[in-house]
Amino acid sequence: MTDATATCNGCNGCNGQTSTPKTTPGLPAAGGPLDASRLTYHFTKVPRAIPAPNSPELWAQSEATDHMILARYNVAQGGWLAPQLVPYGPLSLAPTAATLHYAMECFEGLKLYRGVDGRLRLFRPDLNARRMRRSAARVSLPDFPPEQLVRLIDALAAIDAPRWLPKESAGTYLYVRPTMIATQASLAVKQASEALLYIILVCFPDFDQPSGSLGPPSRDAEKQSNARRKDIGLRLVASNRDTIRAWPGGFGNCKLGANYGPSIVTSAEAASRGFDQILWLFGNEGFITEAGACNFFTVIQPKHSSAIKAQLLTAPLDDGVVLPGVTRASVLDIVNELFANELEVVERNYSIHELIDAVNDGRMVECFVCGTAFFITPVAEISYVGQSINVLPPKRRSPSCSLVVRLRERLWNIMYGAIQHDWSHCVDEAGTHVHENQFQ
Repeated sequence: MTDATATCNGCNGCNGQTSTPKTTPGLPAAGGPLDASRLTYHFTKVPRAIPAPNSPELWAQSEATDHMILARYNVAQGGWLAPQLVPYGPLSLAPTAATLHYAMECFEGLKLYRGVDGRLRLFRPDLNARRMRRSAARVSLPDFPPEQLVRLIDALAAIDAPRWLPKESAGTYLYVRPTMIATQASLAVKQASEALLYIILVCFPDFDQPSGSLGPPSRDAEKQSNARRKDIGLRLVASNRDTIRAWPGGFGNCKLGANYGPSIVTSAEAASRGFDQILWLFGNEGFITEAGACNFFTVIQPKHSSAIKAQLLTAPLDDGVVLPGVTRASVLDIVNELFANELEVVERNYSIHELIDAVNDGRMVECFVCGTAFFITPVAEISYVGQSINVLPPKRRSPSCSLVVRLRERLWNIMYGAIQHDWSHCVDEAGTHVHENQFQ
């Protein structure tokens, strides 16, 4: 790597705070496939303040690290231009940018973990990258090699994690948010001719800490909600028949903002009634799909069966209604690998009425949700047409027998490097000492 003279007019979100970039000489300026090896570095001279643990700023989920990755796409210039690592800051968009009018955007969510051994890890980032590629195609955004997205995430993590996720903070994480938006300044409804891929790292509260430490002092209601979530389980309210999150042939299986914005009204109304999330039902049958933005699982004993195995039920992916979650896939893989002697995985449509029957018959074992933010969280109660359904079995088994407990332990150990596993993607911090004076 050699130095190049930096020029900056405040564009690309760097706000004039750029120091000398690192770049590789001789590379063409023209576009092509997305290529992480062309990444240039423009370091901030004004480091951002790191929010205090458990502070309101942390719980606002709005504090990003010092830098971000930008990669611009332009058909007229031949495709993807060289990506840049620049200081975190505002983006500049024309008022006619397509993403502002036609919801041409997609995103991903994953975590960067500081392992118990001090190493940085991502959890199955290849699945996130491939899913983002599918989401981009669904809204006519440009294609990209998934492995290049992972390499760009690695590059940002290697620069910002030493300060924001230091080695002495083992067992903590940063939230990784890659996003792609259509940026062409045109009101024409057409395929994206210009786009921006950007990646940021955001400080998140640890939803999996002991309940006594959850939430800032000024948020007692939220603190109590998280205590209940940790110690007992979520309270869900089933969606009304006239409120649908996703439908067959739609885009519920893609990570698009258009799936989330319309659901906020319903979620806010549920929160005002003391519920944690919406249990999204579909169709006249009341098929269970997702809970909030999480995948939903039910463990029951089969009806009219002397089988020893219980069933792990979850909605199928074949109709495009349910998001193919990375944690969801991992739960199914772990159960099939480690617990197949006691659990049968069943991916099929099942209704709220079937769940109620299992409760009434004493066949309910447990329900839980899973996702990147909420990890794996038990469900305690479901409200359906005014009826409160306790989905915790009357006589709890030993906590060590709970599938939730065993899944959480297994996944946590993989994510934080307590056990070695192919799903653990280590981020190489070697060589970051080259940039040790970047903030001085």
